[in-house]
Amino acid sequence: MESQRVVVVVEDVGAARAALQWAVRNFIRAGDCITLLHVCPPARSRRRRRSLRLGGFQLALAFRELCNGIAEAKVEIVVREGEVGETVVATVNQLAATTLVVGLHDKSFLYRSTSPYERMRRVGCRVLGIRQHATTRDGSFNAELTQIETINLHVPPPKIPFPMFTLPLGVLWRKRSKAKKRK
Repeated sequence: MESQRVVVVVEDVGAARAALQWAVRNFIRAGDCITLLHVCPPARSRRRRRSLRLGGFQLALAFRELCNGIAEAKVEIVVREGEVGETVVATVNQLAATTLVVGLHDKSFLYRSTSPYERMRRVGCRVLGIRQHATTRDGSFNAELTQIETINLHVPPPKIPFPMFTLPLGVLWRKRSKAKKRK
């Protein structure tokens, strides 16, 4: 079997950690390449930008420890700066990833987009969204897998609404009402 290139979005939320744990236990095989991707928000000052990148790198190092159980897996850390959704899509396409693993939570970048399906359509790979459930037992957790389809959907063109007044009488009535207001 061919090795996969799996990109995991690293965020400072429990859902992202649960997504990586689920992927390590159920999806990633020996010999796969795992890329831990953290996206920092843009900053104006050089000091703030450096601080955000360092914090993102340290967070990715903490996530890397979860990947230690996989033999012969190559783990890369990538820290980028920019808007989360656009940067994730650009990085996944640049790396030619086969799978994107995302932890779904209330403030996920997938939900913040005005058209999340349009954004995910531009991703050239399979997208796995993992939502963590609140119940945990004996150190294990329950997770729900959602595979986000990235096929091109046929969207019909929007319907053109019928004009309210199709007769010239309606236009005349409007003109009369405006003329009365002027007096």
